[in-house]
Amino acid sequence: MAKKVEAPNMVERFAEFKELKNIDKATMISVLEESFRNVLAKMFGTDENLDVIMNPDKGDVQIFQNLEVVPDGTVTDPNTQIGLSDARADHDPDVEIGEEHTKEIFFADFGRRAILNLRQTLQSKILDLQKENIYAKFKELEGEIVTGEVYQTWSKETLLLDDDKNELLLPKSESIPGDYFRKGETVRAVISSVDNKNNNPKITVSRTSNNFLRRLFELEVPEIHDGLINIRAVARIPGERAKIAVESYDDRIDPVGACVGVKGSRIHGIVRELRNENIDVINYTSNPSLFIQRALSPARISSIRLDEEEKKAEVFLRPEEVSLAIGKGGLNIKLASMLTGYVIDVYRDTEEAYEEDIYLDEFKDEIEPWVIDTLKNIGCVTAKSVLNTPRQVLIDKADLEEETVDNVLAVLKAEFDDDDDTTDASAEAEARQDAAEANADTEANTEETVSEAEKTDDDTDEVADEAEKKAE
Repeated sequence: MAKKVEAPNMVERFAEFKELKNIDKATMISVLEESFRNVLAKMFGTDENLDVIMNPDKGDVQIFQNLEVVPDGTVTDPNTQIGLSDARADHDPDVEIGEEHTKEIFFADFGRRAILNLRQTLQSKILDLQKENIYAKFKELEGEIVTGEVYQTWSKETLLLDDDKNELLLPKSESIPGDYFRKGETVRAVISSVDNKNNNPKITVSRTSNNFLRRLFELEVPEIHDGLINIRAVARIPGERAKIAVESYDDRIDPVGACVGVKGSRIHGIVRELRNENIDVINYTSNPSLFIQRALSPARISSIRLDEEEKKAEVFLRPEEVSLAIGKGGLNIKLASMLTGYVIDVYRDTEEAYEEDIYLDEFKDEIEPWVIDTLKNIGCVTAKSVLNTPRQVLIDKADLEEETVDNVLAVLKAEFDDDDDTTDASAEAEARQDAAEANADTEANTEETVSEAEKTDDDTDEVADEAEKKAE
């Protein structure tokens, strides 16, 4: 009997695949077993009567073929049957007809062609496995920031490679206007979609997504990363302007101040990453009226009417505030609509109706700030808007006590009463001045008349004297 040749360590032989493709040992052994079965099935027509056993410790493989024992000379299919004499000669002297004989197969005996087929099959399966792993990995990372190195740039997209040499595609439509990349440059983007069509994963990244702005704030602001500050809404026009609404779960933390940082240190890094995109950070509130007011900042609105069912808002502003609310190119009002989810219509208040009005913020010395905020929440932003609202409506809608409402109304009325008194006093003073000037003119005219009369008398006396002299 020929000496049994020791089977090679198949796991070590294919270790290069395991290391290069980042496949664990258990998966590698499973892939090897499946590859053997595929090759053997092609060689024997079926693998149903074959047992492939991988030894994880030694890394070798054992293949056993289960054959039915039939009388000598009656074998019709050598892949499933074996003659009685051959079975007894193969280390099984007690076997009988009709029993099953297990025969060990040495894969190396099949020659070089079988080894090449096995290698090709193994490569194909490892490649498929690698693609599946890439798809599963990046599918879990959708919406997260990745960093890639620019490998190649085309007219419609840019190819990036991450640290594991995975390909990331950045379409031109997902790039910020003004983005220009050179080969070898490091680029940050957010994973927007991962497809696996025909087992060919395609990873698309974006720099214009709202999620990109969210993730940048999470990286730059520790309070957001730790969950102390929450980003409630984001609106962007990439490369131009963005608005972000934040709220704090800790009363000691100012969410806007934390996002901006000392002297803008935190937000400046984000602005540079977004190609100098202007970012407005505002405090979030569940009150839609106040939220819309804040979203239209820096404009200060006079009043607002909401249709919550239709998600529409009619905003009234002073003429000088309208341009601020709309913004350059309509960006401010467009972003405010995107941020709040309301269709915002801006209306110009007549200047005469509000030329003597005063914003409630001007009364913080006399009215508690929380009362002012409560009134603003129901759309009363100016003094006259409060005075024009029925007292009972203020009590019910603002949920304020009667004494508080009466105190507010008294303060506001006093302000306008003082203005009326001042106006009346000014009018009286003007009237007195006009009367004084009229009296002065009268006296001057009287003196002038007396002077002319005296002059006339003097002339008459002179004529009489001359007449007397002539008579003498």
